[in-house]
Amino acid sequence: MNFTFLVVVLLTALAFVGVVIALSRAISPRSYNVQKFEAYECGIPTRGKSWMQFRVGYYLFAILFLMFDVETAFLFPWAVVMHDMGPQGLVSILFFFIILVLGLAYAWRKGALEWK
Repeated sequence: MNFTFLVVVLLTALAFVGVVIALSRAISPRSYNVQKFEAYECGIPTRGKSWMQFRVGYYLFAILFLMFDVETAFLFPWAVVMHDMGPQGLVSILFFFIILVLGLAYAWRKGALEWK
């Protein structure tokens, strides 16, 4: 196979990115001061330690939300082409649902859905 076109496109893309980065560095305004290198905290000085730990429950809820959000994103294209896929499409989405329901049952049984 001839990969000349692919190499030309990749080199063009890399050159474009390089030119844009160089141009932005050349024309961007610069101001260096002490405050510019401090962590941004809404302009209010912090009291005490800025680093604090969050409960694991927040992360667990976020992961569960993402899991079911991605499920919804996969359901829309499936619903559009359901008639074209026939029984094989129905079996595949049922398998997908079974895996998700098993994951939900596992999280429920482990108490991951209870806020403590």
